[in-house]
Amino acid sequence: MPETAAAFDYDEAFSRNIGWVTEWEQLRLKNSKVAIAGMGGVGGVHLLTLARLGIGAFHISDLDRFELANFNRQVGANLSTIGEPKVDALTRMAHDINPDLKITAFPDGIDADNIDAFLDGVDLFIDGFDFFVLDVRARVFARCAELGIPALTAAPLGMGTAYLIFMPGGMTFEQYFRLRGLTQTRQYVNFFLGLAPKGLQRGYLMDPTRISAAARRGPSSAIGCQMCAGVMGAEAVKVLLQRGPVRAAPYYHQFDAFRGKMVVGKLRGGNRNPLQRLKLTLAYRLYTALDRDAWAPPAREDGPVIERILDLARWAPSGDNTQPWRFEIKGPDKVTIHVRDQADDDIYDYNDGQPSLLSAGCLLESMRIAATRHGRMLRWTYAGGSDHEHRIEVTLSDAPGLAPDPLLPYVHTRSVDRRPYRMTPLTPAQRDALTAALGDDLSIRWYEAGAERWRIMRLNGIATDIRLRIPEAFKIHKRVLDWRRQRSHTGIPVGAVGLDAMTLKIMRWAMRNWGRMDRMNRIGGTFAPRLQLDYLPGLGSAAHFTMTRKPPIDDTDAIPSVIRCGQAVQRFWLTATRLGLSMQPSMATVIFAHYGRHGIDFTADPRIRQRAAALADRLDPLVGGDGDSLIWMGRIGVPRSRRVGPRSIRRPLEDLWAEETAADDQDQAAGPRIAAGDAAAG
Repeated sequence: MPETAAAFDYDEAFSRNIGWVTEWEQLRLKNSKVAIAGMGGVGGVHLLTLARLGIGAFHISDLDRFELANFNRQVGANLSTIGEPKVDALTRMAHDINPDLKITAFPDGIDADNIDAFLDGVDLFIDGFDFFVLDVRARVFARCAELGIPALTAAPLGMGTAYLIFMPGGMTFEQYFRLRGLTQTRQYVNFFLGLAPKGLQRGYLMDPTRISAAARRGPSSAIGCQMCAGVMGAEAVKVLLQRGPVRAAPYYHQFDAFRGKMVVGKLRGGNRNPLQRLKLTLAYRLYTALDRDAWAPPAREDGPVIERILDLARWAPSGDNTQPWRFEIKGPDKVTIHVRDQADDDIYDYNDGQPSLLSAGCLLESMRIAATRHGRMLRWTYAGGSDHEHRIEVTLSDAPGLAPDPLLPYVHTRSVDRRPYRMTPLTPAQRDALTAALGDDLSIRWYEAGAERWRIMRLNGIATDIRLRIPEAFKIHKRVLDWRRQRSHTGIPVGAVGLDAMTLKIMRWAMRNWGRMDRMNRIGGTFAPRLQLDYLPGLGSAAHFTMTRKPPIDDTDAIPSVIRCGQAVQRFWLTATRLGLSMQPSMATVIFAHYGRHGIDFTADPRIRQRAAALADRLDPLVGGDGDSLIWMGRIGVPRSRRVGPRSIRRPLEDLWAEETAADDQDQAAGPRIAAGDAAAG
């Protein structure tokens, strides 16, 4: 026996419990046996909490091993236990607390063949099953009811817990939850809503797309798991020592530390309660929608390094989320990027496809940043192009000692936020960091005073009025707006454009065809969308900004210089994300001012062309008089809410290989636009 075990003294180890329990009660706990199913998020901390209470014997079960994804919440998960069976790691941890513990492990989980052995001689069962394990959970609770064993369950919900107690002779697990005969998804809904009828945690759920009953996935926190162990420990004391009120089902309990609220209620009839049945009906629809919109950023953790770099880099922004690039891998460290502009078919791909080249620059900067994770340095050269096709040759060479770029974690979290921001001014440190991110290729002007923001806001409103009144823009909007999904792989979800529900309904009706849209604009005007898309967000921001570029060195540098500007824009955007700032491009203003400045017949209506010319006349003085040097503009600020809403995501890497380019472009009519209107990809 190890020296530490030989020196162990139960009475001394748990003497500080005395006072809250008597000496006799402590001995009662020592002679109690508790069964805990599951050694993960809640089960493991249940075991250690009860071991510190002085419980003397346990039956524990779990068939999983620890992995990195367990680190955020599971008490047994750390670098030294990765790959170790959970029952082994937790047995060792519990024995480090009390080497005299009697622990019987069930490393293959619980099934019909061993359920009686698992419950043999136990005084209390505590549920530590994964939330989505319902069939075995129901069997264990049913067997507890047959054997007269008290059974407790607690779920970590947000930063709190919801728990239920099932006592012998009282309401059973099935009578309360009513799972039998339901589809699997409805069983999950019944279990969840039965645990927490009040739903205290709903108000601070920031990203509902991480919940999927179909994928058996949901967010969790160590806070919630610790809360579960605390309440289960208290209830275990009451049950085992037979003192204190035990409010068994149909009573439910929910405590939320984030909200600072505790609710103890009685759900008469459990899920058969008429009001609860109405809630369940609504919840079934809600969870169907959550499954439809569920999403988690994929991570390519294996395969060739160059593919892992491209897999992250594809999150670069492109206008209307068209992702125009296609990749041709030439070797373990070489890739050719094929970029196709739509200058001949897309009103937003102005100035011979300049937005396409900016988009390519954003991609290259994302590749450079992604490569640093693997100790690679990126070099690129523009290899020319013709007929709207551009080729960029990239080399990713080893760079020993190269540290990961600080912007690396923000490549796939960066997004467009079209909602109004807080009006909190940028700090000098924030402005300095953003300006430094641009390097030597771009200069920036800030418009922070109220009058300056008002002027920019009105110019953006003019650009919105133009793009809503011309069929050339309508066909682009009709193609890219996604009315079905909250996460769009190839377009922009309508929920992300910044319009309220009523305006979206009107817009959906109008966008059936250009005739409807034209009539609506003539009768109702464009004030409502301008108010929501430009005026309110324009005022609700810390600042607007414009970026101007230095002229290219010579004609041969014209295209590479625009690509370098795209790299600078991406660094700026990622830096803003790192600083906790949101950003929205205002590129429609740049685009239509360009057409007006040069007298380009971008639409048949002469009145619209005159408005574009007037727009240029008012914009150019704001940027120093040289409107042709203007390459990017937008607004920035601290978001009012960090709740994740609808956004554009990306095609899988498998859809972006160069050999699929021709067919894919014909099918999708996908053209590269870094900013079609103000809807740069999120």
